[in-house]
Amino acid sequence: MAQLKTLPGFRVFYPDDFSKLQFIIRKWRQSAVVYGFQEYDAPVLEPLDLYKAKSGSEIEGQLFNFTDKGGREVTLRPEMTPSVTRMVGERANSLKKPIKWVNIGENFRYERQQKGRLRSFYQLNADIYGEAGAEAEVELIAFLVESLCCFGLSEEDFYIRLSDRDLWVYYLTSKDISLEAAQDILSVVDKMERDSEEESLKKLQKILGEGSVETLYSELKKMTQIRSLEELEAFFADRSGNGGGSTALKERLADWQKLLGGLDAMGLSSFVQVDLGVVRGLAYYTGFVFEAFDRKGKFRALAGGGRYNHLVKKLGGPDLPAVGFGMGDVVLHELLVDRGLMPEMVSSPDIYVIVGGEEERKSALKDIFNLRQAGYRIEYSLKEMAFAKQFKQAAQSGAKITLIYGAEELEKGVVKMRDMAGREEVELPLSRLFESIRDFFSG
Repeated sequence: MAQLKTLPGFRVFYPDDFSKLQFIIRKWRQSAVVYGFQEYDAPVLEPLDLYKAKSGSEIEGQLFNFTDKGGREVTLRPEMTPSVTRMVGERANSLKKPIKWVNIGENFRYERQQKGRLRSFYQLNADIYGEAGAEAEVELIAFLVESLCCFGLSEEDFYIRLSDRDLWVYYLTSKDISLEAAQDILSVVDKMERDSEEESLKKLQKILGEGSVETLYSELKKMTQIRSLEELEAFFADRSGNGGGSTALKERLADWQKLLGGLDAMGLSSFVQVDLGVVRGLAYYTGFVFEAFDRKGKFRALAGGGRYNHLVKKLGGPDLPAVGFGMGDVVLHELLVDRGLMPEMVSSPDIYVIVGGEEERKSALKDIFNLRQAGYRIEYSLKEMAFAKQFKQAAQSGAKITLIYGAEELEKGVVKMRDMAGREEVELPLSRLFESIRDFFSG
């Protein structure tokens, strides 16, 4: 029988690979604690309708969905946003606001496997519920920056492109474009970086019907090239007349000032780039949206998110504002390797115990158990082996010290300890073994 292989797009983690994944997860978790996010989890198998309600029936093509033995339409979760939104909605009245939750878990998407994108991946998801002001975006983007900087990355390695679907909708509806058509046009804008002008014009023509769309395309192109708050304000001032635009526009630009001002006060301006070319393809986003990218442009987006104020209500909960982001481990791992920031994960014991004969093993096993209970990492040969081979294994293990249980030592009531770095040997009384080990490691 031929050896069975792993399914396409799924990974196996041998110990050295798994230790690197755990390194990423550990850093994410430490950052979340510092920022006051509480960790939660949700089922990996969810009702299919949960994702249809959020994204429409077309989402099925991206899911590992099936009918279970109870006749229920279910799917492996492709993301956490619907699950956490449902959870928050169920207890919204009893939860202290703002709600700051984080999850680090595995997700699954049935899509074509390619560089930086697999069918199974781990993801950091962070969300803030119950705060409608731009202060929530300041906090969340600051956490996003920290969750990358904690690996040793800096503003020279990544940046965050910041945009606003509200301003896009405001502009498009001011041109007598319906809200429904405006949402469709944003899907065109989302792909303008990749699509040719001809492709974008065809898509706009299909949405708006007969008539010229060249002028609109030119205006859309100008918006995608805005790179500062000053340019943003000038763009709308030029198109709003002497009055400077509506009250809604003025309030929205004030939100921009609050967001950028807050990030500047945190010292994070060098990480953030105003970029109206980012709109995020999902229609449930309602305001500020953002994506983190590698400065060198070698990789896919590192993270993405934004505000989704209506989703809690849409999934059956109260009307509760929300903003969040997700960051996967696959592209991040590639970036860390590229920058030389993924450390070699060597799991070395603290102590390697070298044992003589069967009688010496009995004494050694007792001490091995008790030392492990005290928290020391210990290895030893599971079978009888010559001293020379055991010393070789001890050196290969990377242990800091070896404890040598020989017949002569035990007759004297001592154990030999060898410092593997300095190669010095000392005799430790068995009665003071634990104190001596503790002194060595604390010294």
